[in-house]
Amino acid sequence: MNTVLIVDDEPNYLIVLSELLREEGLGIFTAGNGEEALKILNKTDIDLVITDMRMPGLDGLGLLKAAKALNPDLPVIMVTAFGEVEMAVAAMKAGAFNYLTKPFNNDELVLNTAKALEHYAVLRENMRLREEMRSRTSFSSMVGKNQKMQAIFNLIEKVAPTSTSVLITGESGTGKELVARAIHCNSPREKAPFISLNCAGLPENLLESELFGHEKGAFTGAIALRKGRFELADTGSLFLDEVGEMAMPLQAKLLRVLQERNFERVGGSQTLRVDVRIITATNRDLKDEVDKGHFREDLYYRLNVLHIHLPPLRERTDDIPMLVAHFVRKYAEQLNKPKLEIATETVRFLMTLPWEGNIRELENTIERAAILCTRNLIRPEDVQPETMTGKEPLQWLNGFDLEHAIPANTPLPDVLDGIEKKMVISALTKANYVQTKAADALGITKSLLQYKMKKHGILKR
Repeated sequence: MNTVLIVDDEPNYLIVLSELLREEGLGIFTAGNGEEALKILNKTDIDLVITDMRMPGLDGLGLLKAAKALNPDLPVIMVTAFGEVEMAVAAMKAGAFNYLTKPFNNDELVLNTAKALEHYAVLRENMRLREEMRSRTSFSSMVGKNQKMQAIFNLIEKVAPTSTSVLITGESGTGKELVARAIHCNSPREKAPFISLNCAGLPENLLESELFGHEKGAFTGAIALRKGRFELADTGSLFLDEVGEMAMPLQAKLLRVLQERNFERVGGSQTLRVDVRIITATNRDLKDEVDKGHFREDLYYRLNVLHIHLPPLRERTDDIPMLVAHFVRKYAEQLNKPKLEIATETVRFLMTLPWEGNIRELENTIERAAILCTRNLIRPEDVQPETMTGKEPLQWLNGFDLEHAIPANTPLPDVLDGIEKKMVISALTKANYVQTKAADALGITKSLLQYKMKKHGILKR
């Protein structure tokens, strides 16, 4: 129930207004003067103040200023006598939501009350969403004690207050958008929009329209004017994910916007100016793409003023227990399973997996396990990857003479590393060092193949 505080030194007036607004389903508080009203405001959650202008002691204007000092968003409707125009103007300048001149009819009061309460509800919801975003993207909620992650947190803290362009790199699932949001939410632009756009999978003409907007009739299907992401992000931040997928002609247009801070909508002639911070991300090696001629060098340096590289999860396995605990708490709450736990041996098992999908894959694994586990305990079998379940033993092992193939007393890690290196080199040789083909032959992803090449010192050709 919304609450309204009515302030007036005339008791009969308080009674009339109270009964009128009570019939609208509102909770009513009353005060006979400004001092009494302030006491109520200090101890009660009030959604709207309706106060007379002229009162002995603390008058309506003084109460308005005091109320705004307590809560700048709290709407205050001033009631003035006929002819008190100057006082009404002063009240509006001091932050009054509106003013009513006596005598006013009941409908006018009810309508203004409804508008003020709706306005306040929107402000509170926006505040709640900002706080929620801040809590999700603050450093305290970004899990990681690994040294590489701590260095990244320090870098975010330093770059966030600036308007510097940031390039975030890392494999899929490492949390690039989370870092972009953290930069935005810890910057002076936090109250302005954070607009994101994934550049992958969109045709060039559609991506151009998404970025810059289009005028009505600009192309078939453009039935109305549409603002692009640059316009929507004005005074805020624009996050372009997978920027390495952008076609060369569109790269030139993006470069122009970054240089001149203006653009035209598709099919339009009006030049629009914007103030936007650019944050980009990619899982590609953009410098390599520049060397190959697939990405503009001048645009690369425009975007890469400050570079943040997110390590894959397999390079920060010491963070897995913390991440697992975080996700278990998250899905215990979401699935209404307050007693949900994970076995110690399950965490140990999770630390042995390659995590090609990184943190996103780990979170999905915990979510699935939280749903399927029995007795609120996540066991190793609940988190076993699908690729490891239901497989028959390899038939060729039946005739394999282990003692003759492997020297006695050779440590298991050396055996596994040796076999792995030979298989990777063999697959690359057969595929003429085309990494995608070699990865397919090995039954792994290209990113995991690249990791194994780096691990074993196998150079690209």
